[in-house]
Amino acid sequence: MSDATRAPVGEKVDRRLLGVAFILVLGTFMATIDATIVSVGIDTLAGEFGASVAEIQWVSTAYLLAVVAAVPASGWLAGRYGGRRTWIGAIGLFLLGSVLCALAWDATSLIVFRIVQGLGGGMLPATGQALLARIAGPRRTGKVISVVAIVPMLSPVLGPPAGGSILAVASWQWLFLVNVPVGAAAVLLARRFVPRIPPADGRTPFDLRGAVLLSPGLAVLVYGLTELADGRTVPAVTGVCAGALMLAGFVAHGLRTRATPLIDPRLFARPPFGAAALSLLVLGASVFGTTFLLPLYFQTGRGLSAWEAGLLLAPQGLGAVAGTVLVNRTIDTVAPRTLVVCGIGLILAGTVPFTLLGHGLPDAVVVAALVVRGTGMAMIGAPVMNIVYSRIEPAHLPRAASALNLLNTVGGSVGTAALAVVLQDRLGARGTDVSRAFADTFWWVSGLCLLAAAGASRLPRTNVRKP
Repeated sequence: MSDATRAPVGEKVDRRLLGVAFILVLGTFMATIDATIVSVGIDTLAGEFGASVAEIQWVSTAYLLAVVAAVPASGWLAGRYGGRRTWIGAIGLFLLGSVLCALAWDATSLIVFRIVQGLGGGMLPATGQALLARIAGPRRTGKVISVVAIVPMLSPVLGPPAGGSILAVASWQWLFLVNVPVGAAAVLLARRFVPRIPPADGRTPFDLRGAVLLSPGLAVLVYGLTELADGRTVPAVTGVCAGALMLAGFVAHGLRTRATPLIDPRLFARPPFGAAALSLLVLGASVFGTTFLLPLYFQTGRGLSAWEAGLLLAPQGLGAVAGTVLVNRTIDTVAPRTLVVCGIGLILAGTVPFTLLGHGLPDAVVVAALVVRGTGMAMIGAPVMNIVYSRIEPAHLPRAASALNLLNTVGGSVGTAALAVVLQDRLGARGTDVSRAFADTFWWVSGLCLLAAAGASRLPRTNVRKP
């Protein structure tokens, strides 16, 4: 495909644009599914390296912290060097980390190499979305993003059975080497078919002070919450307080600086960005928190294997596919706020049955609830992103995409850690009644859905900014 600054703006999504979307979604899929594939192999890795469960858990935690740290910088990199070049570079870094992980000789080296992998993986979703939005143009962004947005929802569902299948037929190294052919194909296809987009702000200097405050601040905050979930009070309080102070310092810096900050805090005061950010932040906590709770309940409360738990979660993926089809057909005709609020309502409706886990919830109800949840999840991401991307100037797209993905990631991380703390407290209060402890925790998930609905109610009705 010849170089282009922007594809023609029109209503029709042609095969060429869908092909570009498929290529870019390969990178996002590879990065998001990796975390759940590896989580299934934690026990195997602990035995391989002779590490305790507490030590080997850092294989997952280090990856998550690296993702959180990398997301803010992705907007600047895309603006400085171009979206396609940044995306391909992120794939290369992710593949390098994957190969190094497969060559790890002990738990410490594996954790270090997971950080390398996470830095590449953290840049892929935001960079890919911003690049796709610029190629598609504002009138086609909604339909294209509705296809891309399903990937983060399917990855947690497909990851556990995929990881279990790999370990059933191959060594632990293939948990990481499986990324290599996918990533290599994505790079080759991108170089051939994804158009180059000129850098939006090639002369903008890197916000070093903001980077020192924002990325480490987020990582320290998530670390503190993780420690709190594990019951380690002193490092938890230290991490949360230090992270909060660094983030407060970043906000103050962003408001005072005359240069372009890594993420501009003023963005959140501009409608509809503020309402969209609140919706994604709280919804990320609800959705990813549930993704953490359900597999854990299936394995500890019902005694299922990781493979069986993954299969039981599959109906949520089917619901997400159905929701994506629905959004793709209606996103240009139905008010985005209507789609988002209805989606949150479906997630809430699919969550309420899990508050009854202590009463012997039948499998048929679990399956139906997961289908409803999956449908609702697919009705939110694409309309929210369409609202924001169709109203932001092309030059600001990389930083806006970076901010939205950062909030979704942080919401998921903070929500998971917070719900883990609630679950731990309820397990202590309920004693051996595991099912009721999980049921109590799902009431908190329902509350997060209500908060997300409150934020979504402030979204605009129209799809594209009026001329």
